[in-house]
Amino acid sequence: AMKGLKKGRLKLACVTTAKYFLPRLLGPFCDRYPGIDVRLEVANREAVVERLARGEDDLYIMTSPPQHFDIAMRAFLENPLVPIAPGGHPLAAQANIPQARFAKERMLLRERGSGTRLAVERMFREQGVELKARMEISSNEAIKQAVAGGLGVTVISQQALALEPMTQDIAGLDVEGFPLQGAWHVVHAGNKQLSVVAQ
Repeated sequence: AMKGLKKGRLKLACVTTAKYFLPRLLGPFCDRYPGIDVRLEVANREAVVERLARGEDDLYIMTSPPQHFDIAMRAFLENPLVPIAPGGHPLAAQANIPQARFAKERMLLRERGSGTRLAVERMFREQGVELKARMEISSNEAIKQAVAGGLGVTVISQQALALEPMTQDIAGLDVEGFPLQGAWHVVHAGNKQLSVVAQ
């Protein structure tokens, strides 16, 4: 069936950070199967989890799959989270910055429900470090601009930085426990029979 795959439809939903790499992964698939109609929905994690609950798509791409659903999942790509600060920030010249010291900075965090935020909050909580959001921002692009503009520090997916190398406006930080290792998962409902296209 795969060899004779001429037409069909593939519905994907991914969290916003996946937009930095997923289209590049889909390119070869679309070249190999030009008759397949691919639909890609990009939304925040909360919306993607809701779509999963309703069974709206074939596959879902996320870093923090929900634990309370009957799902099947497979990790397929690393997702390191890295701390960044404005260029010239005093911490940029330091090594092995304690997490408690980093957490005292003006912290810019993704919106509640974001996979990145969930991972960062979990890590700091496990270390007994209180993390307070000075500002919540719902987009990686906006959060990078906020850091470059000197509004604070953040932890961001390395994929969100991969397409544009560090500039003088943004500096990587050497904070204990980072990079925070995570993974991208492809997820589907555990009781769902996948189509040949989705397989």
